[in-house]
Amino acid sequence: MLYHFNNFVLDPDRRELRRGDSLVAVEPQVFDLLEFLIRSRDHVVSRDDLLAAVWRGRIVSEATLSSRLNAARAAIGDNGDEQRLIRTLPRKGIRFVGEVREQAADESAGPPVAAFEGPSIAVLPFTNMSGDPEQEYFADGVAEDIITALSRCSGLSVIARNSSFTYKGKAVDIRQVGRELGVGYVLEGSVRRGGDRLRITGQLIDASSAVHLWADRFDGDASEVFDLQDRITESVVAAIEPTLHLAEAERRRSSPPSQLDAYDLLLRAYGLRYEFTTESIAAAIDCLDQALAIDHAYAPAMAASAYCHALRHFQGWIGPDEDYRGKAVAQAWRAVELAPNDAQVLWMAAFAIWNMADEIEPAREVFSRSLAINPNSAMALTLGGWIEAMCGNQGTGRAMIERAQRLNPRDPRGWFASGALAICAILDENFPEAIVWAEKALAQNRRFAVALRVLTVALVKTGERDRAAQVARELLKVAPDFSIAGFLSRIPFPVEPMARTYAEALRAAGVPE
Repeated sequence: MLYHFNNFVLDPDRRELRRGDSLVAVEPQVFDLLEFLIRSRDHVVSRDDLLAAVWRGRIVSEATLSSRLNAARAAIGDNGDEQRLIRTLPRKGIRFVGEVREQAADESAGPPVAAFEGPSIAVLPFTNMSGDPEQEYFADGVAEDIITALSRCSGLSVIARNSSFTYKGKAVDIRQVGRELGVGYVLEGSVRRGGDRLRITGQLIDASSAVHLWADRFDGDASEVFDLQDRITESVVAAIEPTLHLAEAERRRSSPPSQLDAYDLLLRAYGLRYEFTTESIAAAIDCLDQALAIDHAYAPAMAASAYCHALRHFQGWIGPDEDYRGKAVAQAWRAVELAPNDAQVLWMAAFAIWNMADEIEPAREVFSRSLAINPNSAMALTLGGWIEAMCGNQGTGRAMIERAQRLNPRDPRGWFASGALAICAILDENFPEAIVWAEKALAQNRRFAVALRVLTVALVKTGERDRAAQVARELLKVAPDFSIAGFLSRIPFPVEPMARTYAEALRAAGVPE
């Protein structure tokens, strides 16, 4: 149901307040207060009514209630003096007195996806309420860390960041999100950062009914960001499934940096890494070097740096005489030592060790440890499955990658999983299927060298030599220094016949020796 008044539209399903064509920023609790007053506009509501509806019966101070009421008035162009829309009746209560027109919301939606068994959740991008677009990365990083923490909770299926973040900046109907992602619950919130103070709000919504199950606000110093995220995560898990027997939900807590600046730099590096260009990966490594200069024992930055070097390594984005492998592998192992229970640190380190140290079994062991801690990590499943396939265990690898796709149904970086499935098809000598998966990967990212190499090989094997040569030329544009000898010396091939298949096919497509 949409509620029209003055030049405003309140949409409870999408959790939006609009003035004309513009979206009005409203904190979650203020939105709940405004919605309750409009729904109850046919009578005066008491203080107890507000506490029951907005604060779930929790006692709050008069100052808090007054602050939320003033914020609601300000959001709709009203104030305490005029009280044109929200009127306070002394010793009686509060009433919404504006003229309201109701309109049925559009119930059209796409086909639902299969729901998860057991509790499942999607964490939407948190709204940046700081008034500074430069702080957008911080709001994204907070939501991403909460996703990581929730993913570590046994029995809870969590949609990966890259799927839930496809809704960033969009007006969404929570029930439609639930249908599209197949989840029972949605978490949304906001981050306000001013000076040395942080305010993080969160609210948990039943995706089938759009009913708010839980909402809270967490204030503290910027240096307490880790504790604030822990408290949000614990509350969400408790609200979703009290019978999970979790005393608390663990968030990624691997020796938090002594200064928040290092954390800022880590989040900036994450954003740069997602761009996946030669320049952005180099810039991400620079951010991580700065973070480690601030905190020498910051394991997440160490692992992320090693992982970024691994990305450059398999892409071929390195100079012919560049010496990076030793340092990156040392960073990966040191991160594992410092954060043995951090699932994200472990899978990043494992991928770096696999690619640059040729230590196959230790890398597989570290991947296993990561997945034991967080079985819902789509990236750990994708990369771990990739390595299992490269070791000749295509069945195991394929199952892991397909589970990753299940957890990431709308992943804008699904080219990783598609590329890994293309490798599985090459190992199975199913070259037509390899072409399908490689083309899916390249449809999302034309710079993905793994998919370009697979496509070249598969086209040669299916007799499409001219097209294979064309793809090989595209590969050389992405990695100008690429050669067959350099590739085979750089990338581990535990299955010897696969190395021969690549060498012969790349040679036939005109790739330099």
